[in-house]
Amino acid sequence: MIALSTIAFYTLGCKVNNYETEAIKELFKQSGYEIVSFNEIADVYIINTCTVTNTGDKKSRQMIRRAIRRNPNAVICVTGCYAQTKPNEIASIEGVDVIIGTNGRENIVEIVNEFRENRKPITYVKNLFKDAKFENLAVINYESRTRANIKIQEGCQNFCTYCIIPFARGKMRSKDKNSVISEVQNLVDHGHLEIILTGIHTGGYGVDLKDYDLGDLIVDIEEQVKGIKRLRISSIEISELDEKMMNVMKKSKILANHLHVPLQSGSDSVLERMNRKYTTNEYRKKINEIRAIFPDIALTTDVIVGFPGETEEEYRETYDFIEEISFSELHVFPYSKRSGTRAANMPSHVPKLIKSTRVNELLTLSSQLAQKYVSQFQNKYLDVIFEEVNEEDSKYIVGHASNYVKIKAIGDASQLGKVMKVLIKNAIYPFAFGEII
Repeated sequence: MIALSTIAFYTLGCKVNNYETEAIKELFKQSGYEIVSFNEIADVYIINTCTVTNTGDKKSRQMIRRAIRRNPNAVICVTGCYAQTKPNEIASIEGVDVIIGTNGRENIVEIVNEFRENRKPITYVKNLFKDAKFENLAVINYESRTRANIKIQEGCQNFCTYCIIPFARGKMRSKDKNSVISEVQNLVDHGHLEIILTGIHTGGYGVDLKDYDLGDLIVDIEEQVKGIKRLRISSIEISELDEKMMNVMKKSKILANHLHVPLQSGSDSVLERMNRKYTTNEYRKKINEIRAIFPDIALTTDVIVGFPGETEEEYRETYDFIEEISFSELHVFPYSKRSGTRAANMPSHVPKLIKSTRVNELLTLSSQLAQKYVSQFQNKYLDVIFEEVNEEDSKYIVGHASNYVKIKAIGDASQLGKVMKVLIKNAIYPFAFGEII
């Protein structure tokens, strides 16, 4: 019999990891564990790791060692992407007791308890291209009252040359649609008005299901979930914005007026080296189609600069293409060498200083484009879900409009978690100022 115990969590990496940690926390809560801060002495530490870059591996090791130092007698359980790809490397760290990859964590409480009873190290890492199923994890409630992520999809089979994630997450698989709908309903019942559909390759939802895809899921959520006000897709590839998805977007009354469509590079030669399966012409054409239907939609994107072999000319092509498309905001990343990927062995790696200069140039461009986008809403009305009281000045509350514009307005805590009509009085980035009507 396991005595009641304290447990602490540390999460590295992406939104999907954060979602999974929240779901794992709930499993331990239901089993009688008391959750404490990672900075406190705990009986069990769970480190949910990231492996997207070599730095992710390094930070994961640092956090594992920090937990061991904090309480050498604690159970140290390492899970996540680094645990999936390098279990032997983690096992060589003295003090690690349990290693669980990125599948089967619905059993994590039993696995940790088994170690506590037998005191024999456990490694639970599945072959993700053979026997992996969608993990049966769910989040019942987030501390934030307004926005909530729900993971609907796992895995990626694109094998971009810079990315290790297919090896960390395996083949694409989807959460059962009834489980999604019931989880969304539960989150809405707990006061979460905006639900963000997320995954490793969110737009690939349904690839393993019979005649059912992301568009069908959106329609079913809208028809079946009572009380939902807004639904957002965390990310979608340009190829997945097909005619069916465009029709779903046209008809939907709850889908956010915002799409995050990864670009990675605006140079065709770089896209080819990256193994991205589109050209800039195909990307441009689809964006033009989207804007013809939704003229004021917010379009955000990811860009990697300094990919191996990226010349000044190729970088300029990217800069010019981004300027032409006029995104509403960019997420810019310097290329980071990841051992185990094809790009790591490519010739002509770009010097750090050049990468840094290019990143800064694109971040400046991002701010300019964001300001240009926000300015069109001057003296217009937007529906805003307010999420928090402003830390610096408590007379303001802060939230997001459907188009992801961040808005401040004079208000109080009683207006949080509600959809409010706001007149934009000062359309500036990063916070537009509005007046609640």
